Amino acid sequence: MSSRIMTVIRANVNDRISRAEDPARMLDQVIVDMRMQLEQAKRQVCVAIADERVLRRHVDGHAQDAAQWERRAMMAVRAGDDNLARAALARKTSADELAATYEAQWAEQKRSVDGLRQALRGLDMRISDAMRQRNMLVARVARAQAQRTIAATLSSIDGVSPYSTLERMEQRVMQLEAEVEAVAELDPHLDTNLDAQFAALATTTAVDDELAALKRRYALECERERERERKALPA
Repeated sequence: MSSRIMTVIRANVNDRISRAEDPARMLDQVIVDMRMQLEQAKRQVCVAIADERVLRRHVDGHAQDAAQWERRAMMAVRAGDDNLARAALARKTSADELAATYEAQWAEQKRSVDGLRQALRGLDMRISDAMRQRNMLVARVARAQAQRTIAATLSSIDGVSPYSTLERMEQRVMQLEAEVEAVAELDPHLDTNLDAQFAALATTTAVDDELAALKRRYALECERERERERKALPA
């Protein structure tokens, strides 16, 4: 795969990572939205539970009325008043019918409430899962960003970098040293040519000084790069 294609691939990956400027904040907002939906659902479930309890009270109330009218009918029978007993039994029948009507409504409402409660538990579990996924995704993004930094550093080392410059300077010094040695071998009077010797020494010393400075600069840049990589790693 050519270096140009690798450069394009790295650029695309870096762009996708960069677009998620603050993934933790984005995921936190998703969880906040889900919690708001949970609170709204809880309010709706509370209303449904209240309706179910009201219906239950209607059922119990009409059942108590029916029982009371039955007791009154019995009292009329004991008193020998059949007409009063019939009237009491008619009221009992009406109360029984109302109790049965509310019983059916309450049973339907209770099924709805049970379903809402189950859905509410499911939503609560989804929020818990989302929080766990949020932590894992944030960690994955941090690792991706660290890998991007490392890849960029390695790419710069492979191309034009202080390291390659250092190699060229070392080759230059070796060439100058070889030239000085060659001159010494060819010129038997080199010992008396002090000007030439000092000129060659000055040249070599200047190059050595430049090489030493470049090495210090390269060591400083490497230390800074290692510091950036340590900061980029997840805590």
